[in-house]
Amino acid sequence: MKKYYSLLVLCLILHFGCAPNDTICEDAICIENITTIDPNDGVKENQTIILKDGKIHKILNTNEFKLSPSDQIIDGTGKYLIPGLWDAHVHFAYIEELAPRMFDLFLAYGITSVRDTGGKLDFVKEWKDKSLAKPTEAPRVMIAGPLLDGDTNVYDGSDASHPELSVRLSSVNSVKENIELLVSKKVDLLKAYEMLSSEQFKMVCELGKANNLKITGHVPLSMDVISASNAGMSSMEHLRNLELSCASNSEELFIERQELLKNIDNASGGTLRASIHKAQRANAIENYDNAKAEKVFSTLKKNDTWQVPTLTLNTFLTNKYFADSSYQISYKYLPDSIGNYWKVRSNVLKDYAISEVFKKQSDFNKRMVKKTYEFDIPIMAGTDTPIAYLMPGLSLHQELASLVQAGLSPIDALKTATINPAKYFKLDHELGGIKEKMKADLIILNTNPLENIKNTKDINAIFKEGKHYSRAGLDALLKNLEEQ
Repeated sequence: MKKYYSLLVLCLILHFGCAPNDTICEDAICIENITTIDPNDGVKENQTIILKDGKIHKILNTNEFKLSPSDQIIDGTGKYLIPGLWDAHVHFAYIEELAPRMFDLFLAYGITSVRDTGGKLDFVKEWKDKSLAKPTEAPRVMIAGPLLDGDTNVYDGSDASHPELSVRLSSVNSVKENIELLVSKKVDLLKAYEMLSSEQFKMVCELGKANNLKITGHVPLSMDVISASNAGMSSMEHLRNLELSCASNSEELFIERQELLKNIDNASGGTLRASIHKAQRANAIENYDNAKAEKVFSTLKKNDTWQVPTLTLNTFLTNKYFADSSYQISYKYLPDSIGNYWKVRSNVLKDYAISEVFKKQSDFNKRMVKKTYEFDIPIMAGTDTPIAYLMPGLSLHQELASLVQAGLSPIDALKTATINPAKYFKLDHELGGIKEKMKADLIILNTNPLENIKNTKDINAIFKEGKHYSRAGLDALLKNLEEQ
C-alpha cells in the first residue's frame, strides 16, 4: 500500500508539471525555504515558491520536495517574501526631465506598479506604453490623463509650481468632450480636481460610471465631502478639503466658499485655490466637530469612497523626512540640476520654524488617517512623487512608516501598497498577493516588515513579472543613474 501511495503521488506531481527529483519545472526560478507574508493570508514559514512564465507557478512546503540545482535556486533562508509594492499617487509629468529615470528608481526600491494621477495625456500615455512594451523592465503604469479642472484651473503651466497637468473645462459640455477623448485613449481612471463646479463634477462621475472608470481626485471647493461621495467619487487624494466638512461651522464655510469662488479679482486658479485654503483650513480645524466627522466618515464607508492620504506629504514640514542625511543620499540618482536644488532646499527647510497652523494641520491629518482606519475605509499608499522632494520609489517606504505611525498595523500598512490597489483596479486575482497563478511581482526582504515596517527598505531582490533583479542588479540600476 505504501509503495502504491508513493507511486500515485509521483504521478500526480508529474501531471502538474513538477517532480520530486531532477528538474521541477524547466526554466523555473525556485525560491527555497523562505517565509512568505501574504497581506490577506499572513505569515507562512519554510515555503518554496516556483516562478515560471512570469507567474507564481507553485507554492510548496520546503520539506515536501528536494529541488534540483538544474533550475535557478535562490536560498530564502532567514528572509521574507512580500508582494511587489504600489505607489498609488505619482506624477510622471510634474518634472518632465526626471520622468526618464523614474522607472529604474521605482524598481530599485521595489515599486512594481504605479498609479499616475495627473499629467498631459500624450506624455503620461508614453510612459504607460513603454511599460506595456517591456513589462519585466518597468513598473506597471495606470494613468488618469490630465486633471479635469474647472474654468479657473490650478495646474495651468503658469509657473514651475503649477506645471501643465490639467485641462480647463469651461462648461459641462467640455467635460463630456474631454472624457470622450480620455476613454478613446484607454485611460485607467479619471481625476477630478478642486475648481470644478458641482455640475461638472457630477458629470465626471456619471461618465466615469458609464465607462467603468474609477473617479479619484480632490473634493471640489464647490461641494462638500458628503455630496462628492454621494455623487460617485471612488477615492479621495490627500484627504483634501476633508476638514471643511468636519467643522461645526461647515455650512457657513460652504456659503463663504461659494462667494470666494466667484473670483471677482480674476485671480489665477492657483492663487484662488490658495486664498480659499488660507481663509478656511485653519478655521475648520479649530472648529472640528466629531459628530460632523462621524457623519462624513459614515458616508465614505457607505459609498466605498477610498482614501489615499499621502500622509508623508501632508506632514512634510513637521516630520521633515528630507532632513535625514541618509534620505538626501538618494538625490545623487537624480539629474544634477534637480538633485542639487533638492539638497539646497532640503537643508534650508530642515531649519525652518514650523508654525502652529502647520502643526495643527499635520496633527489633523494623522488623526483623520486613524479615523479612516477605524471606520475600515480602504486606504491606498501614495506619495505624490516627485513633489516636495519625495524621491521616486524611496518615498513609498516613508509613506508606509507614516501610516504605521498614524495607527495602522504593519500588515494593514502593507495592504495599502499591495492588495488594496490591486482590488481598486479589480486586479486582485493576479496582483497584490502570494498565490499560485498570480503575476510574479515580488520582493525578497532581509528582515521582517511586520516587526518594523521600515524593513520594507531592506531589499535583497525583486521580481518583476518573473524577471529576477538581485541586490547587485538593483545596485547596478542605481549606479547607472548616478553616472548619467
